[in-house]
Amino acid sequence: MVPVPTTISPEAQKELAKINPDSGSPQTLQQQRADTEKWQAEIAEKSLKLYSVNLTTDTIAEVPVRVVTPPTVAPEKSSRVLINLHGGGFRVDSGSLSEAIPIAKLTGTKVISVLYRLSPENQFPAAVDDVVEVYKELLKTYKPGSIGVYGTSAGAALTAEVAAELRKLGLPLPAVLGIFAGGGDLSQAGDSEALFDLNGLSEQIDPPKPGQIDRKCIGSTDPKDPVLSPLYDDLKGFPPTLFVTSTRDLALSETALLHRAFLRAGVDPQLVVFEALWHAFWNDPDLPESKEAVQLMAAFFDKHLGK
Repeated sequence: MVPVPTTISPEAQKELAKINPDSGSPQTLQQQRADTEKWQAEIAEKSLKLYSVNLTTDTIAEVPVRVVTPPTVAPEKSSRVLINLHGGGFRVDSGSLSEAIPIAKLTGTKVISVLYRLSPENQFPAAVDDVVEVYKELLKTYKPGSIGVYGTSAGAALTAEVAAELRKLGLPLPAVLGIFAGGGDLSQAGDSEALFDLNGLSEQIDPPKPGQIDRKCIGSTDPKDPVLSPLYDDLKGFPPTLFVTSTRDLALSETALLHRAFLRAGVDPQLVVFEALWHAFWNDPDLPESKEAVQLMAAFFDKHLGK
């Protein structure tokens, strides 16, 4: 009943027209993780053809990370670093490569993708703690004004959570944040979650139930805890932040709500909303809109890092 719009690229129109068949029984978590790992490898192969970078793995403060480095780093950018927090619902890694490769290349800056502990094996605040430990270690080498933190989906929420935790601990905040297709309220679902699925409008949607809380992820934590849900935190003094979403993104509502909270707090946030595209569409490197999205992300980081 909702037509595919002609206001997006032909490539995006083709993707948006796809309908997912009812798969019957849901995948196990192990199957989801295996499929996501395979998908990330395939996306990384595509991305590397567009954005040449070097990929290595390491540990920082005993936390596993991916290190994504441009082939050459200009002297004036050698003192900068970006921290990527991947998406995947806190259960799988759906972005440590696809979210980091283009940004590292376009900014000419090293990107550290934190492979934080996942739920349900590890509940809140395990992921926050892992990222904070990496950040504290990087502070020994980099000035906070030369560090940026960004993420998509669950990683977007985690980005806001980490900023809230850093201030709670009295640590200096990073120079810039990127909150992409995610928000800051785990206590309730936004309107767009009842309207869209992960691919826009591709399958039957079961709207979230009122009061539905992901206890496997947050455990016994108050859903309105100001670190878990920074929408309820005092956001004054947070760094310049870029928000990116789209009009068929299931996280459209939560992204918009947190952006408005940043505005009310007097922060310097910028919100970019793409037309008709699905959740975290920039993970498909072949889309013209994806290339536009990662370029504007990179430009925002360049503007604020090391100033």
